[in-house]
Amino acid sequence: VQLAESGGGLVQEGGSLRLSCKASGRTFSDYAMAWFRQVPEKEREFVSAISWNGGSTYYADSVKGRFTISRDNAKNTVYLQMNSLKPEDTAVYYCTAGAGTEMVPLAYDYWGQGTQVTVSS
Repeated sequence: VQLAESGGGLVQEGGSLRLSCKASGRTFSDYAMAWFRQVPEKEREFVSAISWNGGSTYYADSVKGRFTISRDNAKNTVYLQMNSLKPEDTAVYYCTAGAGTEMVPLAYDYWGQGTQVTVSS
């Protein structure tokens, strides 16, 4: 599976962004999808995950109530709607695909290149 993220950028505190991740190469609906984020010199951090059919979603406590994950299997795309952004949300955001909705990076098989999100105070 090839994954390509888009939608990152610079936004002021309290603003919103929507990240997209388009998949190609294999059957998108075979995979659970997730978003992780990473800042320099820190480990990659779980943000959110969604099951293959969108029936189950999971969020890190730090983003619960502010971020929403969704997917459109007809478009081979997963989304991350990010509202009420905070400076601490600043990171490179990665899209990933795997067999299940796990919260650790090692559980996922395919990764995108990442998209930078910067939230200014």
